Amino acid sequence: MNSTIETIQNHRSIRFFKDQKVEEEKRSLLLETMNRAATSTGMQTASVIRITDGSIKQEIAKIANQPYINHVPELMIFVVDLYRNSQIAKAKGYTGEKYRSMDNFFQGVADAYIQAQTFTIAAESLGFGAVYFGSILNDSAKMIELLQLPSLTFPIVGLGYGYPNDNPELKPRIPVEYKVGENTYSAYSDYLELLKEYDTEMTQYYDTREKNQRSDSFTDQVKDKIESGKMLRSKMMQVVKTQGFDVMLEKEEMFEE
Repeated sequence: MNSTIETIQNHRSIRFFKDQKVEEEKRSLLLETMNRAATSTGMQTASVIRITDGSIKQEIAKIANQPYINHVPELMIFVVDLYRNSQIAKAKGYTGEKYRSMDNFFQGVADAYIQAQTFTIAAESLGFGAVYFGSILNDSAKMIELLQLPSLTFPIVGLGYGYPNDNPELKPRIPVEYKVGENTYSAYSDYLELLKEYDTEMTQYYDTREKNQRSDSFTDQVKDKIESGKMLRSKMMQVVKTQGFDVMLEKEEMFEE
C-alpha cells in the first residue's frame, strides 16, 4: 500500500489537539497544495477564510454548538465564491446575470468541498489531525454576517486542524459493496436486515470509545438525525437566495439573453 492510500484509509476526525502552533511554512505549503485541487471548468469558484480572531472563533463555536472549536489550533471556513468571477465578468463588459445560476452555485460547492478534502489529505500526510465542521450551517445567515461575506458567496464547511492529541479508533463504514452499483443504482428491499452486522459493529465501536462516548446503532442514528432536523438548516436555500443566487428553478429568462 502506498503512503497516499494509507493516509486516506487511516483518516479519522481529531477533536483534541496539542497546544502547539502550526508552523507558517507548513501552513503555506498546505494552502499551495490545496490550490492545485481540481476545479469545475477551471473557474475556481471557492475561497477560504482563516479564522485567527478568538472572538470570531468563539461565535462560530456557538453556531456549531461545538465548544471545542475554541481550542482548535487552526480553523478555516471554505466558501462558495461567485463574487470574484462576477466582478471579473463585469469588468470585462458583461452586463447579464448568469453568474447567479444554481449551476454556478453548485460548481462552487463542489470546488469548496474538493479543496477542503485536498487540504485535509495533505495535512494528514504531514502528521496533522483534522476535523470537519458541517455544523457551521446550523445558522448560515449568522455565519455570513459574522464573516462579512459579500453577495454571491456562501459558507459551506469548516475545517479544524493541528497536531493531534487524540488517537481514536477508525470509525466503521457501511460495506462498500452496498454503496456501489454497476450501470444503475443498487436498491435493496430490507436495509435493516442488510445492515444488521454493521449496526452491531457501530454499537461496539461506540461502547469501546474513550471520548465522546455514545452507544447506538447506525440505523438508529439515521432515523434520529432525520427526525430531529434543524429548522434553520431546513431554510438554507432561502439564505442562498438572499446571497444573490437565483434559486427559482422555473425561471428561464436569464438564459434568453
